[in-house]
Amino acid sequence: MSKEASERKAEGKKTYDLHIGDLNFHTAPQIVQATIDAINNGKTTYAPPRGIPPLLETVARVVGEERGIHYSPEEVCIQPGGKPIIGKFLHCVMNEGDEVLYPSPGYPIYESQIDYLRGVLKPYVYRETPEGFVLDLEQMRSQITPKTKALIYNNYHNPTGHASSDEEMAAIAQIAIEHDLWVLSDEAYFHFVYDESKKNRSIAALPGMKERTVILITTSKSWAMTGWRVGAALGPKEVIDMFAKLTTNDEACTCHPLQWAAIQTFANPEVQALREVMFQELKARRDLIHELVNQIPGFSAVLPPSTFYTFINVTKAMEILHITDYEEFRKRILHSTGVSFCTREHFGASLEFETQKYIRFAFSGISQTDIREALLSLKKFMDSAQIPN
Repeated sequence: MSKEASERKAEGKKTYDLHIGDLNFHTAPQIVQATIDAINNGKTTYAPPRGIPPLLETVARVVGEERGIHYSPEEVCIQPGGKPIIGKFLHCVMNEGDEVLYPSPGYPIYESQIDYLRGVLKPYVYRETPEGFVLDLEQMRSQITPKTKALIYNNYHNPTGHASSDEEMAAIAQIAIEHDLWVLSDEAYFHFVYDESKKNRSIAALPGMKERTVILITTSKSWAMTGWRVGAALGPKEVIDMFAKLTTNDEACTCHPLQWAAIQTFANPEVQALREVMFQELKARRDLIHELVNQIPGFSAVLPPSTFYTFINVTKAMEILHITDYEEFRKRILHSTGVSFCTREHFGASLEFETQKYIRFAFSGISQTDIREALLSLKKFMDSAQIPN
């Protein structure tokens, strides 16, 4: 998708990037300066595989305070981004042939890593309701067998933007406890929650969950640092010790000067203020997309309470265009309107019982002006498609 969008731009064609979850915000200057200072101060050697002590202490304190959990530095391992945590978690808690529950649709690396490590894929699903998406708890329970070893849970969910209610999160925790499951709590979008009633909650904070949960955090989203590659895993010491061993063998360490810079992301009030500015702009983009997308024939979307994604039902739009294949639909829209987006099948394989069709718009890397232009172009195209020849 990115290649196709880039090729269109190179040809001078207007293209609207709604396909990728990158951010068009600059990293805070305090973080940039801290990186320069660290380099100038000689922080360019190997770092400890687990991470530099000042960052470990800061992450343990701040992440714990935000979630109402106490973490020690020994329960933290700094990582080169959030993505490596997924594979390392699976390496630590499952063997070949073990079953892993994961969201589908969901971040595609869950599915690919389970499959690569020869685990058994056990997808659980979300249902669309007039109030938003909800996790299908009964379907999740139906997937569990004695061979199920782990559950991947992405509250503040990519791609739907779903945020669990207190009751839903408690039910997931109860399932994990009843079946003695390890849990990976992917909290990459922890700071992008627009619904005040669902903010700043982690399943690891519920009774009986800290000792079975590894939290994934990353600086990529919350601080517009997608290319910097700094994240952290927090969890039981015996698992985090394994993370440190895997890091020794895989990467040696996370980039040393960037670890010093990352302290600013957690500890600098000025950086937090800049994050709030970014949050408010993303909220405005979310609201604008929600308003405009529901005016397009065949398109409908509920208001996402979190993340910077809108998951759009295009079942009727595909019927209008007499298209049944996701890729054909995506390319038809791209070449007719310049609007580039992901489909449901970029977030794991479609499941045989699915009847509705979905696409995802990411509003993290596109201005409000371009959002208006993109959706106006899309509306004109779909309006014309409704007119009988």
